[in-house]
Amino acid sequence: MTGAAETPLRAALRGLRTELSLPDDFPPGVLAEAADAARSPELAGHADATDLPFLTIDPPTSTDLDQAMHLERRAHGYRVHYAIADVAAFVRPGGALDAEAHHRVTTLYFPDGRVPLHPEVLSEDAASLLPGRVRPAVLWEIDLEGTAVATRVRRALVRSRAQLDYAGVQRQIDAGTAEEPLALLRDIGTLREEREVARGGISLGVPEQEITEHDGRYGLAYRAPLPADGWNAQISLLTGMAAAHLMAESGTGILRTLPVAPDGAVARLRRSAEALRIDWPHHVPYARLVRSLDPGRTDHAAFLQECTTLLRGAGYSVFDGGDLPVPAVHAAVADLYTHCTAPLRRLVDRYASELCVAACEDRDPPEWVLAALPALPEEMAEGTRRANTVERESVDLVEAALLKDRVGEVFDGYVVDVRENEPATGTVHVDAPAVVARVEGTAPLPLGERLRVRLAQAAPGTAKALFVPA
Repeated sequence: MTGAAETPLRAALRGLRTELSLPDDFPPGVLAEAADAARSPELAGHADATDLPFLTIDPPTSTDLDQAMHLERRAHGYRVHYAIADVAAFVRPGGALDAEAHHRVTTLYFPDGRVPLHPEVLSEDAASLLPGRVRPAVLWEIDLEGTAVATRVRRALVRSRAQLDYAGVQRQIDAGTAEEPLALLRDIGTLREEREVARGGISLGVPEQEITEHDGRYGLAYRAPLPADGWNAQISLLTGMAAAHLMAESGTGILRTLPVAPDGAVARLRRSAEALRIDWPHHVPYARLVRSLDPGRTDHAAFLQECTTLLRGAGYSVFDGGDLPVPAVHAAVADLYTHCTAPLRRLVDRYASELCVAACEDRDPPEWVLAALPALPEEMAEGTRRANTVERESVDLVEAALLKDRVGEVFDGYVVDVRENEPATGTVHVDAPAVVARVEGTAPLPLGERLRVRLAQAAPGTAKALFVPA
């Protein structure tokens, strides 16, 4: 992107912030409270676990580090130590910082910066599990033996030894140079992926658009998840399931739920598989079919995109008195599940951690947790909608900025989606630049097939990218 194209993009990004009524900065009272908390967090009851050599795995530029892990091989399985940033050690219930977090709900990511859930003095410093720093954490100890899972949760002081990224982790494991705690990520991750398939869970390896930045210029690239991404995600999923079961056993909690897709949605997927000439025998479960697909193939990538329709409708459900909500299970996880591993970036996780610590200590949750629970599902729903809007609209704006001087040009791509009731309208993946945009024709579009398309419009802030068959 040229420098001249960035001015309308930045103006459009500012307009998006204004449209969503997003705050520019934290109020002075919140900043003052955060600074005080950073200097003197609440550390009563934190055990010393600084002897465990934790490591973090995040994108290379991340500084808000929620999770650190240490993996061990045991006589009959594995032990997962998973440290989650103890945000409650810094946030006083009912204080200005707490109220602001309930207003913001999630961290929002724009191409040109973040709107963080917590002030940076906490999220990127005092509460972040940065390497070489002693930090308060909610420490999970999960033992895996066969299909059995045993869980313990406590507060502890931890110290990460290394800050790693996904590509570097993949290189070390592939080259055989990773030391055992890191090398075990593949063993445990693969084992958990096998368990996921066995219980009917689903992880979609859909290539994602990624906004890139170099010397102040923004671009787009497709990023297919590495195996290390999946292994790392399995540790988080394991913890979320363990947390959900702890809460279910204690009788009080908040779950992340997803209803089972209706028969009509699955039937539509079978029609898509047939149209894409993907062999889906009736005896093969959907979860196992998805695992067999190659997102590098256009027909498989198109089908995986269609599969995302089964993941709509996720929400949060609170329960108390031992009665689980209906539905209680997250259909894609195929088990009870909750969000608890990203408290620096997501409000609900702080509460889930408190509920699990209380459950392991066989005591009632704190009153401030119980008082906040009823409102959390709607707060999280609104925050999630806002975050999804920011992500979607930011990509649309970068696409329009990249293409605004190329209206009329012809591009190579393939059709990843066709509207069921409007077969001439759908979505096209353009090869270069990495654009995913609407395509409108006058004849049915060829789902999963290559297609030459002409850019009909693109202007950041006024017109999203639109293609027509060439």
